[in-house]
Amino acid sequence: MERAFSFLFLNLQARPAAISMELQLSTPALLFSAITLLMLAYTNRFLAIATLIRGLHKNYLKAPDQEIIVEQIHNLRRRLTLIKNMQLFGVFSFLGCVVCMFLLFQGYTDIANWVFMVSMGTLLISLGISLVEIQISTKALNLELSDMEGVFQNRKSSLDLFFKKDDKTSDVND
Repeated sequence: MERAFSFLFLNLQARPAAISMELQLSTPALLFSAITLLMLAYTNRFLAIATLIRGLHKNYLKAPDQEIIVEQIHNLRRRLTLIKNMQLFGVFSFLGCVVCMFLLFQGYTDIANWVFMVSMGTLLISLGISLVEIQISTKALNLELSDMEGVFQNRKSSLDLFFKKDDKTSDVND
């Protein structure tokens, strides 16, 4: 029994102080499908924003005095810039994976590790910008829905048993 514990102790001492994982060629290759799907989602967002901008532009030409259309166009311009930056950092991440695979294939593992870390960093930046854009789009949708809340509060539905509606008028009367 003592011999088994001494074997474990010797085995633990033989390990290096810093545990490092060797990057294999398949690791950056696995990110290809994930980054490609992410870029497809970003492109779909871009096309949806472009369609909205074209529709709002037509409405603006008909009624240029409407302040809400100008505010919506400003909001969409900001979201368009964010989507452009999301795509930019996504492409940098994709290119980093390609360069990393090339370096691994050539045997430059230390440089490939650094390139892979930069690639993952740009992917994280892209995802962070995506979160900001989602927050902005959610706020815009909530503003669009806010003018319909009065209609929602006054209607009666058979689903009222399951979904509790906040009674804002009782708070005012109290």
